[in-house]
Amino acid sequence: MEWLEASTENCPVQRTLDVVGEKWTLLILRDAVNGVRRFDDFHRHIGLSEAVLSDRLRKLISAGILKTVPYREPGSRARNEYRLTRKGWDLWPVLMALTQWGEAYALGPGESPPLDVRHTGCDAPVRVVVQCSADHAALAPGEVTARLGPGARLRS
Repeated sequence: MEWLEASTENCPVQRTLDVVGEKWTLLILRDAVNGVRRFDDFHRHIGLSEAVLSDRLRKLISAGILKTVPYREPGSRARNEYRLTRKGWDLWPVLMALTQWGEAYALGPGESPPLDVRHTGCDAPVRVVVQCSADHAALAPGEVTARLGPGARLRS
């Protein structure tokens, strides 16, 4: 069986995009990674409607990517903050890879990114790489072989 004969029904990329593959969802995650926690702050910073924001937050909570944590400002009613779960933080490399690609290809001439992400220990820029799990060497696409895995099924 070859790739084009394989069903993509259980494709991890497809399943991930079902959860986080919408523009507003990725922008919510971008802001959450950068410390935004409150509904009004997400709303103001991203600029999407309250209805869409509520829907996306609800979906991220349902998927276990965000959790709510109650807080209360003095003199106000109790409200919820939105915090990334471990599952949510595991999307951080994906966001960093999108950032890296965007810095290389999506910014216009003379534009600079709004964030400069650096390693706290040495102040070097952070890069996302694909690496070998055995020797930890960074790999180029030509150095990788993709084979059908045990979950591959014939396309119906």
